[in-house]
Amino acid sequence: MKIRPLYDRIIVKRIEQQRKTASGIVIPDSAAEKPEQGEVLAVGQGKRNADGSLQPPELKVGDHVLFGKYAGQTVKVDGEELLVMREEDVFAVLTSQDAQLKKAA
Repeated sequence: MKIRPLYDRIIVKRIEQQRKTASGIVIPDSAAEKPEQGEVLAVGQGKRNADGSLQPPELKVGDHVLFGKYAGQTVKVDGEELLVMREEDVFAVLTSQDAQLKKAA
């Protein structure tokens, strides 16, 4: 199934973080926090301005983004958990150099 977001909404798939501490302890799913990084899978056509013009989105498919812990609405599509959120809920886009950095404890 394909999903196409409307207006300034985007579809994001969370990027799972490593579930093991530096000392080798495995963190169970129930204790692990949900990751706050994801990959943009789909982007809407943009936001309508007050004058009726369309403001194109800044994000594009494939961008790796940072967002808030409680951002977006979780939906399941074909058994896969995805987030639907507004473009303005995204804090930053990770560049290739940033994408290699690990999330701070």
